[in-house]
Amino acid sequence: MKKEDKDLLASSFCAMPFDSPIVLLSGCVGFGEEYTRVQGFSNRDVGAVCLKGTTLEARLGNAPHRIYETPMGMINAIGLQNPGVDTVVNDILPTLDFSESRFIANVSGSTIEEYVEVARRFEDSPVDAIEINISCPNVKEGGVAFGNDPEMSARVVAAVRKVTRKPLITKLSPNQTDIAHNAQRCIEAGTDAFAVINTLMGMAIDIESRTPIIGNNQGGLSGPAIKPVALLKVHQVYQVCREHSIPIIGQGGITTTEDALEFLIAGASAIGIGTALFYDPLICPKINAGIARYLRDHGLANVAQLTGSLILNQ
Repeated sequence: MKKEDKDLLASSFCAMPFDSPIVLLSGCVGFGEEYTRVQGFSNRDVGAVCLKGTTLEARLGNAPHRIYETPMGMINAIGLQNPGVDTVVNDILPTLDFSESRFIANVSGSTIEEYVEVARRFEDSPVDAIEINISCPNVKEGGVAFGNDPEMSARVVAAVRKVTRKPLITKLSPNQTDIAHNAQRCIEAGTDAFAVINTLMGMAIDIESRTPIIGNNQGGLSGPAIKPVALLKVHQVYQVCREHSIPIIGQGGITTTEDALEFLIAGASAIGIGTALFYDPLICPKINAGIARYLRDHGLANVAQLTGSLILNQ
């Protein structure tokens, strides 16, 4: 990052200092080591890294195929493959450099009790914050995703809030009727921030075998194809968040500086990069430079002055 861009891009998210508004999204960079091995990468290029989704016990994940490229996007159904929270806390976290970027744990579970126990293990670790992945299916309720029911979402947030003092970031699902109402319930339950949005559900079919290409039959759609949906959801959630000074990580199909700026204008305080990393691992410094240039050209002193600056048509 250029020295003259640092002050423009620096911000605070839930009292965490970010050198850049960019957050690397969970599942896209493993536990940080996959991305930091890329030649030319600097931890200073990003504000935070969301670690891979972590469950109480180790999981092997879904059967292949797990990833399939679609027009302007990608479907994935990894199945939360991870070594379990004890291995992450005891073996992986000590290898990370916390002096430059912030690291955010991603907590997943199939029961509220599992969410609580995983969060409890991370509470005594050096991670800077905890992201709650409420898109997981609740096995006690027949597989209904926690994130698609506002009351269920709030119950997860409230339960995790009781066992940690770290900032809580709730990752909201777009696969629900009223995302703003869900956000309101999560705020009341104690969330400190939101990640908006998680993937949309999608499918791809092999026309010769007439079977789903993804081994799990369906998966999460990400990439530029979902950007217009994600932008609207950020705008809708921001209407609730601005009354409570709750920040948002806007995400969903960001691949250019223009995309990033749209999310900031819609109400995001930070922007998440995920699918774009798969074809351009060094996209972050390009987006940083573009945001800084835009701020200078428009006489803005920092990213915060751009957040929520959307002027609606009358």
